[in-house]
Amino acid sequence: MTDSRLFDMPLLPHLIIDGLNRYDERPFLFLGDATITYAEVRAHTSRFAQAMAAKGVEKGSRTAILSANRPEVLYNLCANMVLGSCNTPLHPLGSAEDQAYVLKDAGIETLVYDAAYFGQRAAELKELVPGLKNLLGFGPSDAGEDLNALAAAYEPTPLVAPDIGADDLNTIVYTGGTTGRPKGVRQPYRSAAYMTMVQIAEWEWPEEIRFLIATPLSHAAAAFVVPTLQAGGAFVALQGFTPDLVFDAIEKHKITATFLVPVMIYPLLDHPRATSADLSSLETLFYGASPMSPARLREGVEKWGQIFFQCFGQSEAPMALSFLKKADHDLSKPERLASCGRPSHWVHLALLDDENNPVAEGEPGEICVRAPLVMEGYNGLPEQTEEAFAGGWLHTGDVGRFDDEGYLYIVDRKKDMIVTGGFNVFPKEIEDVISAHPAVAMVAVIGVPEEKWGEAVKAVVVLKPGQEGSDALAEELKSAVKEAKGAVQSPKSVDFVAQIPLSAVGKPDKKALRKQYWGEQERGVN
Repeated sequence: MTDSRLFDMPLLPHLIIDGLNRYDERPFLFLGDATITYAEVRAHTSRFAQAMAAKGVEKGSRTAILSANRPEVLYNLCANMVLGSCNTPLHPLGSAEDQAYVLKDAGIETLVYDAAYFGQRAAELKELVPGLKNLLGFGPSDAGEDLNALAAAYEPTPLVAPDIGADDLNTIVYTGGTTGRPKGVRQPYRSAAYMTMVQIAEWEWPEEIRFLIATPLSHAAAAFVVPTLQAGGAFVALQGFTPDLVFDAIEKHKITATFLVPVMIYPLLDHPRATSADLSSLETLFYGASPMSPARLREGVEKWGQIFFQCFGQSEAPMALSFLKKADHDLSKPERLASCGRPSHWVHLALLDDENNPVAEGEPGEICVRAPLVMEGYNGLPEQTEEAFAGGWLHTGDVGRFDDEGYLYIVDRKKDMIVTGGFNVFPKEIEDVISAHPAVAMVAVIGVPEEKWGEAVKAVVVLKPGQEGSDALAEELKSAVKEAKGAVQSPKSVDFVAQIPLSAVGKPDKKALRKQYWGEQERGVN
């Protein structure tokens, strides 16, 4: 009988260990004044894994991390892989109540935290979550033990991959959701491995990778660790985000690649150094997590060239569903800047109607996916899992359409659709028009309660520096939408604000935004 293990694919623990063993004295991480080599990361990973194992962390254990960017986040990530545990990142800006909910829902037993920034929060969570057995800090704190000190007591040993399978649980990632509590997305080890394979096979990487991490290492940035490690590249990690920090890092370290979400790109474009900073080393700017304004993307290409590479995915099927490659950011074809590219060769992607049938050519439908990278399901939510997998497809909740060249355009989130007077309105179409105005830095369009129509279209707008909101500007924006999309789509009101609430991955948090207007009222659409 054939041993089924013959067909096992390498998983992230194998890929991480292979990379750490391959490059030794090459720099792997620059953080502040520290330069850390591959060999040093390997040694720290071994020490962290031994210390955590002594505290009972093993294959299948549930761990969580709450930290700013620091080297220990990387050691912890790698140690969790070596141990075969299941890790959950906590949103650093989340409330104690929300973080406690995630810890309880995911069954977390070990919380690893940044003692300098989150020592007090760890103490609060210790009281709120009785199931926590271990609190391990990067440094000393009153809440728990010093993981750094525990790890320092061990001598490094060779890293050995755990005895895990592709369907063992790797992480539970919590989505912001549109209503109620966030959902825990159960991602098996096969999901991350397949995503990484697609990243390496299809993404446009520089020959020499010097990757700037401006997003949290414990969240989106972690997806870039293994491809960079496999290529022998180096990371430069920021401990906060400002345009000056980004420009300084690119110039100093000759950064060749980075990943930014659109709400980080916008202030860079609006900064005086957008055209004066030396960005000549930057070959690839990966972006994603939320739609980017086509007008602002055009501005980026005009200023920095065709260095942009868009990746589209979601927590349920991460990062690798479709790509808009650098050459596709072609200003002679401006309509394409609204696309999220062509589907990956390595996934099945279809547009389906409400009965799970393919839509007619050129018509919008829900983006549905089949591939090894899809989630296992939602944690403790069998009915929502069944709904998400209706008809044997993962239903993303995004509505899209294909053009005649096979490029995919996201119309909007299905649940963000506004129903006003019986008409269906997709906010993204309105946002694209408003964001093209030269005074607008960022916009989110939502439905707000309206007695006659059920919902009314509202635009919430952040202006560029030096611009001021006025009734005249509001009317100008309304008129632009009316002319481009018709009267039904035109906002009934425009609010000018200093900022729009963001989710953990930098998306406009429309749930939080809507709550400001809906209060305790029920929203019928979602």
